Amino acid sequence: MFSRMTSQRHIRVVRKRRAPHGHFLFSKLLRTQENNVAPLGFVALFAVSGLMLPVLVFSQAMQSNNYKIQFDSINTGGVFASSTSYSMEDTVGEVGTGELASTSYSLKAGYQQMNETFLSMTAASDVGMTPAIGGVSGGTSNGSAQTTVTTDSVAGYQLSIKASSSPALVSGANTIADYTPAGADPDFTFAILSTASEFAFTPEGTDIAQKYKDNGASCNTGSGDTADKCWNNLATVSDVIASRTSANHPSGTQTTIKFRVEVGSARTQPAGTYIATTTLTTVAL
Repeated sequence: MFSRMTSQRHIRVVRKRRAPHGHFLFSKLLRTQENNVAPLGFVALFAVSGLMLPVLVFSQAMQSNNYKIQFDSINTGGVFASSTSYSMEDTVGEVGTGELASTSYSLKAGYQQMNETFLSMTAASDVGMTPAIGGVSGGTSNGSAQTTVTTDSVAGYQLSIKASSSPALVSGANTIADYTPAGADPDFTFAILSTASEFAFTPEGTDIAQKYKDNGASCNTGSGDTADKCWNNLATVSDVIASRTSANHPSGTQTTIKFRVEVGSARTQPAGTYIATTTLTTVAL
């Protein structure tokens, strides 16, 4: 069974000029003042909706070095049939089928009942990026969010992210540019010109995609997960940031997504409220 869940994230950036003082679920805008310059503030909002299916407990699967039979049945018949619009798999003559439940357990007996998949993704909390960026001198602001994907699919899952616009951070006609890696792979170190302002992300966790792993010096090589490395730009097409090829129920696997905005010291970023919307999607394989 194909299962899919989606989480949307809104990232809001507020920037004001020199001043004498100074959708979704829950939001909070962090504002601080320094040297009478109103800062850049950042907020991320999250929501999750999707399909929640029962947890399944399987009997022993038969396997060899190259193959695995997850479900088997001894009965009098069965066939897989399909047409242009439909497909059907049936079994005949099974003994002891049906559903049973107690306070703590539920049982779905029978070959056809086993073919279900559990998939869940936790909602990420709001992100307050810190420190605030001064309106004249520029600077760097960071934030992060976590999501945990849990599935009993024996083939695992994929987690992807995409932005709703390009560039991702927009305020009317003004934008903060998406980060530009030096090559085809993410940049091991975040770096921009002093005249630029850019927005990037990087995932961290056990299941991150190969291109976000590193060998301590470069990305898309080795098996390391060095903190605050391998930065990439958000795109309007889905980018797989984490995956696995086996079940991880019941504990699940957490992925941390870190965001960074930097305004160069020689960059004059127009005042305004900059908003980026991103979508997290997980699919059971």
